[in-house]
Amino acid sequence: MPAPTATRANVPGLAAAAAAVVLCLLLHRVFPAVPVLTAAVILGLAVGNVPGPAGLAAGPWRPGLALAAKRFLRLGIVLLGLKVSLVDIAGLGWLTVVLIIALVGFSFGATYLVCRAFRLPGEEPVLVAAGFSICGVSAIGAVAAARGVRSEQAAVPAAMVTLCGTLAIAVLPLLSVVLGVSPERFGFLAGASVHDVGQVVATAQTGGAAALALAVVVKLVRVLMLAPVSALAGLQHRRRAGNSGDGKFPPLVPLFVAGFVAAVALRTTGLLPGGLLEAAAVLQELLFAAALFGLGASVNLRSLARTGGRAAAASLLSWAVIVASALALAVLLVPSA
Repeated sequence: MPAPTATRANVPGLAAAAAAVVLCLLLHRVFPAVPVLTAAVILGLAVGNVPGPAGLAAGPWRPGLALAAKRFLRLGIVLLGLKVSLVDIAGLGWLTVVLIIALVGFSFGATYLVCRAFRLPGEEPVLVAAGFSICGVSAIGAVAAARGVRSEQAAVPAAMVTLCGTLAIAVLPLLSVVLGVSPERFGFLAGASVHDVGQVVATAQTGGAAALALAVVVKLVRVLMLAPVSALAGLQHRRRAGNSGDGKFPPLVPLFVAGFVAAVALRTTGLLPGGLLEAAAVLQELLFAAALFGLGASVNLRSLARTGGRAAAASLLSWAVIVASALALAVLLVPSA
């Protein structure tokens, strides 16, 4: 049980995160084109780097913001499992599911190689690859935990995956019009190439109900890969650490990832009422927004300037490769209307 002093130390930062989430929700209501999670990242970056607020973020707010960045993100990942039904995924057919999983593997490998080519530091190539290939900031948090990466080291990958996912909301509908892509193929493209579930919904709904329905199910196949990919990433980290003589290992499958799997199983039973699932989805977005605000506030823009350009270039190139691959798979698998 946390000590009372430690609990009190978290209050200012948690209050700041709560206020930031409310502000982001209001901003999204006034400007619906601005996603809540993107607003949270940008606001966090501002708070962490503007004189005055930056002192608070690095001082009295720091314990609470760190708690939000780590714990709230993990709770949100558990709730994410309540969106995944194995029954819905099975409806795609085994060949489609296998090819989507293959696309996840290709996307991970291609993004990792691109990030290495751009010389991104430390664990950033693995984290960006996980975020782009699976489910955005959720995958970054899961892989970071499996590899023992501190929350602040995941801040730049989280920012990149959130900002590129937001870019997709505007770019993919325009691309589909230019290329004359059918609504069904557009839905597959959105589900197979956009990072966060909320961003997939925002993108695919522009193509109509058929596009949205297919996009969500395709995306859920990618989300389902969260557990095995984080486990594989953790196993590779253990082997590397074992060879270096370091005997300290994070859990191969973090507890919150096990919670995600349990939530998937619970959703698949069909026993949960729709109202509860809707409430869980809202709570997940609020938790993610608070976590991204905390992560953004931990980023030093002066330090980011040294690698931020490379990270942005690597992210954009990786996403372009993923979009092209997803479009090719959509043409292969989805009949044209």
